[in-house]
Amino acid sequence: PHPTFPVLNCLSVHCVSFLIQSTADFRFYIENHTRNPDDLSRKQVRIYQLYSRTTGKHVQILGKKINANGDDGGKYALLVVETETFGSHVRIKGKESEHYICMNDKGKIVGRPDGRRQECVFVEEFLENNYTALVSAKYKGWYLGFNRKGRPKKGSRTTQRQQEVHFMKRQPKGRVDPLEEFRFTTVTKRTRRARRLKTNPKRN
Repeated sequence: PHPTFPVLNCLSVHCVSFLIQSTADFRFYIENHTRNPDDLSRKQVRIYQLYSRTTGKHVQILGKKINANGDDGGKYALLVVETETFGSHVRIKGKESEHYICMNDKGKIVGRPDGRRQECVFVEEFLENNYTALVSAKYKGWYLGFNRKGRPKKGSRTTQRQQEVHFMKRQPKGRVDPLEEFRFTTVTKRTRRARRLKTNPKRN
């Protein structure tokens, strides 16, 4: 005979209802924790600026219009970057305008209030000299880029080697928080070493 588990002996209406609800909750728990094994894998939000290598200014989101002529510390140059710790996919929203940077099927850079579309997702590519490139997650090989006048370039006319697609992450002007760069960094041997070196710069 198969063993009978105590939970199966529950025959009352309230108990059966509880079991159904518990099963649903457990299924939700499994789905949620499979997608997000721990807090580090969930969406993280950071605020920083993107310094354009070509203009010497910062990317700013004015609304539907986006350019790379923002001043250091300008309110439209403050970007809210939504990302996952264990991934390089990001959504970039203007803190002031609340519009996301998106790329349509023609490669045009536009600002949209809803960033849930795939065309509003970019993949970070880390380059030499601390520069970062952002390639469209939907349109492979099409990069976020700006010409020397700060105007957006069509994604179809960009490549990773062009300086127009090179950006540097910078803290907002006047922000001096030495722990900020480690705030959303997964702790590894390398980051622990970086922290020790930062805390004790004279240590041999």
